[in-house]
Amino acid sequence: MFEETTENTFETEEFDFNSMAQDYMEFARKYHEQYLIKGKKSDLDNAVDNYIDAIKFNPNIAEAYYRLATLLWDKGEINLSSAIEQCKSAINLSPKNPNAHIYAAYFLEMAKDFDGAEKELKEAIKLNPIKAARSRLSLASMYLDKMQQTNVNAKDMSQSLYYMLSGGLSIALDYPSVKMIYKNLSKTVSLMFYDTVGKLLEKTKNYSMAVKAYDIAASSTGMNELYYQKIGDLNVQEEDPITARKSYIKALETNPMNKELLFKVATITQVYFEDEINTAIDCYTKLLSLEENNANIYYELGHLYMKKDDVINSINAFKLALDKDEQNPFYHNALAYALVKAEQFEDAVEHYKIAINKNPDAEWTAIVCQALASLYHNVFDDVDSALDLLKSALILDEDNDDIYLELGDIYSSTEDIDSAIKAYCEAIKLNPKNAVSYNKCAMALWQKDYLEEAIIAYHKAIGINPEYYTAYNNLGVIYLDGIRNLKEAKGLFEKAIDIKPDYVMAHFNLGRVLQELGKSIDAAKSYQKALEINEIEAELDTEEIRTRLYSLFEV
Repeated sequence: MFEETTENTFETEEFDFNSMAQDYMEFARKYHEQYLIKGKKSDLDNAVDNYIDAIKFNPNIAEAYYRLATLLWDKGEINLSSAIEQCKSAINLSPKNPNAHIYAAYFLEMAKDFDGAEKELKEAIKLNPIKAARSRLSLASMYLDKMQQTNVNAKDMSQSLYYMLSGGLSIALDYPSVKMIYKNLSKTVSLMFYDTVGKLLEKTKNYSMAVKAYDIAASSTGMNELYYQKIGDLNVQEEDPITARKSYIKALETNPMNKELLFKVATITQVYFEDEINTAIDCYTKLLSLEENNANIYYELGHLYMKKDDVINSINAFKLALDKDEQNPFYHNALAYALVKAEQFEDAVEHYKIAINKNPDAEWTAIVCQALASLYHNVFDDVDSALDLLKSALILDEDNDDIYLELGDIYSSTEDIDSAIKAYCEAIKLNPKNAVSYNKCAMALWQKDYLEEAIIAYHKAIGINPEYYTAYNNLGVIYLDGIRNLKEAKGLFEKAIDIKPDYVMAHFNLGRVLQELGKSIDAAKSYQKALEINEIEAELDTEEIRTRLYSLFEV
């Protein structure tokens, strides 16, 4: 008696669990279908929740696994490997379910496993050869995709044509396909209408009306992902990055793992929204879950971390990029720069050398030579190696005035002033509009006591850039110490201060000229100002300023 009652009770409970599972499946299918038609996130979330509940009540429903895989993929909550595993679980539960094989093939194709996708689709056709329109058309599409990714060959082409024709002929016998075509017909017509209107407005450059048309289309069809991306693209054309970014983010709300949109949001944030670097980092991190072997994503992340002054993460990101593509010279150069920031100079030298040896482009390689030359000069005090690198850079890019400026700086530091003047003059010949070249040349001319030539060069620099406060200060020094024109010197120092009020050197020099003019109180004020600013800027030796200040009051 007791055993019989227990058995009957168990059978009743089993029935109830199965019934509950089927109820959840019905709800899930309804929300899933609404999501496919309208693209609403709420329908997506409801479908996912109901498929999960169905599995809880009955873990043996194959359909729940492969349908759930597609929705979780859309939400960006699983990667391709997990989606494929879920579909394989469905196949294990129901080996004769054609849909399980079709869904598995879909994800295998996305993973570029064309052989695996072909095997699953042929199995689906074998299981139901009469009603296999979707399988046949999917197989035809897979062959086309395979040929785009690999090489076109006659066998794949003939197979694609065969399955396209046979799929078209058998579609009438495939009720689910006919049903879906019927349901989507009105939606397709709407999409065609809005697309046609939008494209016409775009061609006539009526972008504001095109944006309005796409906005109405998004509201009418629920295809936010499609139309807000189009709106974002138009905003980019109109050079409105703020609105473009908002549109792309709105499109991402429908499909948070849309690769194209993630790249667009990351790029536009990188370029125009430097204070929101974390948003770009988040986009690239999501992209890594979709393309874990994409070296360029690590490369971009490295630059973003560098902007945040997060040198350690920047170095790690560039190293991961090189793990994926160890021959890429741009990655070696980026890593070298990050290593310099981390003061790992020896390692930086090695990566700069690799980048230079790869030499993907003469002008780019010349710039890398400059960077390595600067490292040799400023860190290792190896002037000969620095000069050799800069001469190599000139062979690669003889019209680069920056290289001549770098040469001039090294010659100046070694007190080879004649060579420095020649280098600066070459830079001026190449780019007569560069005020920095005239300023550096004037400094070298002043060191050689070529006062008139130095004055002319400084006036040239100021003529090109009237806000060039360094040139005003340096010219003032010549008038003060060189030709003793105190009035002219005073005006030049004051002009430098007007442009840059926290310019320590100009305040100090103004104090000197005021002291020479016998204006001790005003000179003291200038020296005191220089002292105050120098505590922050540290441009001069504090003791030198104090000595000048105290000398004003010596008896």
